[in-house]
Amino acid sequence: MSRFIRFAAARGLQVRRPVAERLVAAARDVLPPADAAVARQVLAADLTLLADLDTQIQAAETRMAELVSTSPFAPLLSVPGWGVVRVGNYGAAVGDPARWPGHRQLYRASGLSPAQYESAGRRRDGAISREGSVQLRRALIDLGIGLWLQDPAAKRYGQTLRARGKKGGIIACAMAHRANKIAYAMVRDQTSYQPERWA
Repeated sequence: MSRFIRFAAARGLQVRRPVAERLVAAARDVLPPADAAVARQVLAADLTLLADLDTQIQAAETRMAELVSTSPFAPLLSVPGWGVVRVGNYGAAVGDPARWPGHRQLYRASGLSPAQYESAGRRRDGAISREGSVQLRRALIDLGIGLWLQDPAAKRYGQTLRARGKKGGIIACAMAHRANKIAYAMVRDQTSYQPERWA
């Protein structure tokens, strides 16, 4: 810092220490460091890798779209917030929809149902059981998030739960339960999304 102040004084400028400190800090931020060339090379390589990954992701999503559109889960693509990846994950987790007698069994298999405790004739519900398919649990929560973000009726439902003091995890499970009922009925009936039915 003293060196910079002397440098300025030799040229007829008087620079106070706080101003000198700010100028030196700004110069350090703006001027390239000694290893800037290496950093640029690493960044260029990372950008090339990122472009390649984007291409691969796009190809995978295109292939998933082809597969989902020919599966029993195709009607789910008509739901706001449910794209190819969400529907594909759900379809992969569910498998053959005919093996599930109802949406309750499917929800229970995901491990999102509350664990139940009984003692001396009293019963209480605990946290989610987490017994079941992790893949199905994640797929249902993801469908619930998609609904929460895009469907007006689901948004209202989420806001109602939040106004009642429910925490984020409980709201996410409630949205997953709602998404499970909608998805099961749509796959069973092979119908597109009808907002008025699920309002």
